[in-house]
Amino acid sequence: MISLSDVEAAAARIHGRVRRTPILRASTGTAAGGVPDNLYLKLELLQVTGSFKPRGAFNRALLEPRDSLRGLVTSSGGNHGIATAYVGRELRVPVSIPLFSAVAPEKLARMRSLGAEAEIVGPNFHISNARAKEIAVERGYLYIHPFAEEAGIAGQGTIGLEVLQDVPDADVVVVAVGGGGLLGGIALAIKERRPQARIIGVEPTGADALTRSLAAGKLVTLERVSTRAGTLSPPASEQINLDLARRYVDAMVLVTDEEMQRASQWLWHEFAVATELAGAASTAAILAGRVPFTSETRVVSIVCGAGSAAWTV
Repeated sequence: MISLSDVEAAAARIHGRVRRTPILRASTGTAAGGVPDNLYLKLELLQVTGSFKPRGAFNRALLEPRDSLRGLVTSSGGNHGIATAYVGRELRVPVSIPLFSAVAPEKLARMRSLGAEAEIVGPNFHISNARAKEIAVERGYLYIHPFAEEAGIAGQGTIGLEVLQDVPDADVVVVAVGGGGLLGGIALAIKERRPQARIIGVEPTGADALTRSLAAGKLVTLERVSTRAGTLSPPASEQINLDLARRYVDAMVLVTDEEMQRASQWLWHEFAVATELAGAASTAAILAGRVPFTSETRVVSIVCGAGSAAWTV
């Protein structure tokens, strides 16, 4: 289990490599329309590459002695793959990303534009991830897991430290969940410093692996995933993510694709914040009434990924 000191060390390690993203006070002064009086948006979509992922990828890569880092390899058709490609470019090492066939063409193009060797190798993550591990052995590259790497989780937890620097009296922090690395890191960082704060995780209704795993008391693999929020759709979490959620997360809630779409449009029309569906998931849970609050509750929504969902109907 990682500790607060791991997150604090990560913050020092990645300083200057990533952006310290701002928090926007998003309240309108009233609770009309289900918006808390004290709503804060942590704009992590303004991070380099447009998501939180470079925090964890940089932290893991920088733990390796510079002269022994021969390259990086991962398997992710989404933001983690893009982040790993970016980190490789910045550290001037080659990057290989074997992918599964469902990868979005624009994300594949982005990885390649950052210099990564990105190729589709199979129909699902299990096959592409197995190939990534083979490449790590064959070439001596450092393998970085998309969401279950201790150093990666610690890197994502630096967001929690920044939240408490900007909103030290935060009462509720709402976080989108894919594999659970972002949730676990933020929850650990905040709960260790402010135990009374409530941490709420948000999953799509069609990709609720962590919610089901917490209910079952063990890891559950979904037989089917159904959501347009591609970066929130792994069929299973991992043990480290489940353990962190058990210890630090107060509640899990679900949102539909339509609710994420409406939240994305609300963020765009109200604040000119353009998110992908996953980036709007935490705000969707708030707007849909699944996060209890009063007129005094200070609620922080982690807006974790940039995109154009706001512009589509």
